Amino acid sequence: MLRVLADHGVQYALIGGLAATLHGSPLRTGDADICPSRRSENLTRLAAALRTMDAKIRSPDAAAGLPFACDASFFRNVELVNLTTKFGDLDVAFMPAGTAGYDDLKPNIVQYDLGDLVVPVAALADIIRSKESANRPRDRAALPTLRALLARQPKKT
Repeated sequence: MLRVLADHGVQYALIGGLAATLHGSPLRTGDADICPSRRSENLTRLAAALRTMDAKIRSPDAAAGLPFACDASFFRNVELVNLTTKFGDLDVAFMPAGTAGYDDLKPNIVQYDLGDLVVPVAALADIIRSKESANRPRDRAALPTLRALLARQPKKT
């Protein structure tokens, strides 16, 4: 999934539980969450990547997902879309809770080198800020672990 996004040149920040895992969290998640740039050319690249992944709208009533118009104009008009792909579930959030979107997250993105792939990951402090703002039970449960990880990170000077 992340490889396909990279191959299509999609600008995004990995957010949520998978991002926290890359920062060292032992908590596991069942999907990937991204916050893409809203720039028009990026929405076109995002749509192309998602078509390559056979993305469909995730629905409890349709195990295989629901087809949708996967193009840039669709993504101009949504804030959050939960997708299922041939690689797994992907949540696309243009305005994650507690943030102003990609441009807000971009200055603090951490590039994680996974060997054959470099993944742009939201900073741990930004993940915490978003989880605090979302204030869902699962987010509240993760916060002590994430705050402990943040406390162990070297301070920037």
